[in-house]
Amino acid sequence: MPGAERKQCARCGPESLLLCEPLYEGFTKVGEQWRCTRCGATYTDAAAPNRVSAPQPSLGPPPEPPPALFDTQTELRLCRYCRHYVVNPFRQWCARHQRDTEATDTCPRFSPPPEKNE
Repeated sequence: MPGAERKQCARCGPESLLLCEPLYEGFTKVGEQWRCTRCGATYTDAAAPNRVSAPQPSLGPPPEPPPALFDTQTELRLCRYCRHYVVNPFRQWCARHQRDTEATDTCPRFSPPPEKNE
């Protein structure tokens, strides 16, 4: 998979971005080639220029988890979790009531799907 790193190109200087491209012989990977995105200069794996360290942005403390929008009882009674909920490319269907439904609808006659035996 090609990757990109901030490395210093011999022609362009430190403000260039080098792409890492794999080299193949048939279906066998034999190495990597670095190509400058500015001027197109290529470097083999051994002659690849040094990596330029870029300052990493500080993102601060990790964000708090989002609040729960539904309580667990309501979430489990949504039509999308019902055994009678049928989805196909053209409609969402309730097989029990024989009508169109939405995944976020709720029903007083909800029945959970059967347990999977794995």
